[in-house]
Amino acid sequence: MASAGDPHALGELLRSRRERLAPADVGLPPGTRRRTSGLRREEVAQLANVSVTYYTFLEQGRQARPSEQVLDALAAALRMTAAERRYLLTLAYGSDDGPPDDSAPPERLGPGVDDLVQRLEPYPALVKGRCWDVLAANPAARELFGDWSGGSGGRNLVRWMFTSDAARDIYLEWEPEARAMLGRFRLAAARHPADKRVARLIAELQRDSPLVREWWPAHDVTAIGGEGVKKLRHPRLGPVEYSHVILQVADNPDHVLVSYSPADSEDQR
Repeated sequence: MASAGDPHALGELLRSRRERLAPADVGLPPGTRRRTSGLRREEVAQLANVSVTYYTFLEQGRQARPSEQVLDALAAALRMTAAERRYLLTLAYGSDDGPPDDSAPPERLGPGVDDLVQRLEPYPALVKGRCWDVLAANPAARELFGDWSGGSGGRNLVRWMFTSDAARDIYLEWEPEARAMLGRFRLAAARHPADKRVARLIAELQRDSPLVREWWPAHDVTAIGGEGVKKLRHPRLGPVEYSHVILQVADNPDHVLVSYSPADSEDQR
């Protein structure tokens, strides 16, 4: 059974993107008597070819499950990125599975996935779960990142990133990495708007991190890329530039494997 979308968050996203755009950004004249920055609702409705009333209802969270055609038109009108369009669709339609409650059993990896993580040694590798808890890690990952503890919870990547001093020491470019992680987590969390564990983690992050409280209302999202480069400080090797690869587990897309290798393995190892 598919879980419902989140019309309130959808309205917040539309409003925030409308307020970021100037008329010149979308080829409209500046006009007169513009009391606030950004586009007017009437202008967005015109660009998307929908009625002003309908668009207003969407921003107010009063219109459930708009068509994908309407959402595509709004994404184009508001100059959304591919990640923002995906986020918009997720807020409208929710996820493809039912939300687990507090009585659901802990997440478990299949033995084959855990074995793969261990066999990637000596390169750091880990698997994160639905709430971005660390479900498996090999010794190289634990040496690089520590135990991911932070705040009041266990081994959770997002909580650790925003509440642990160690994260700021390990990530040499902490702020852009933290923004990107929060954006990826927001995109993933939107698939489960009724999941109590996800909601509880979001509440804890906003309670414990001033930056999450500041950044969360902006509805910024980041696409989950397949690979990239990160600059990290290894406790033994010092600063290292790592290439990383991200893979989803076929049997459970909420489980994501991340592996790291020095960008120049021969020089770094």
